[in-house]
Amino acid sequence: MSHTSGQLHIWKGRELERKGDELLPAGTEDYIHIGIQQRNGRKTLTTVQGIADDYDKKKLVKAFKKFACNGTVIEHPEYGEAIKLQDDQRKNICQLLVELGLAKDNQLKVHGF
Repeated sequence: MSHTSGQLHIWKGRELERKGDELLPAGTEDYIHIGIQQRNGRKTLTTVQGIADDYDKKKLVKAFKKFACNGTVIEHPEYGEAIKLQDDQRKNICQLLVELGLAKDNQLKVHGF
């Protein structure tokens, strides 16, 4: 994976914008938290929190859509910006974040049943 100052090239030529010259391994926190919430019946939501503010979360959601799910960026009053995705995408999100170099395996915390 190649990157230039100001841009990180990812999956199928799409780009994530970032600030600075260094690739940031995780967010402003030590961990990226990936959790699941039960909706009604068998429907669930996957929540991703702790990704650095340097990355454009809307472009990340577009990259996550390759998992055939819809998603959005929400503003949480206590935790800041978070990404919500339809269905249980915890394993897929973990793999993609490691593949893109946004986090290492030991920086991902997976929560849920």
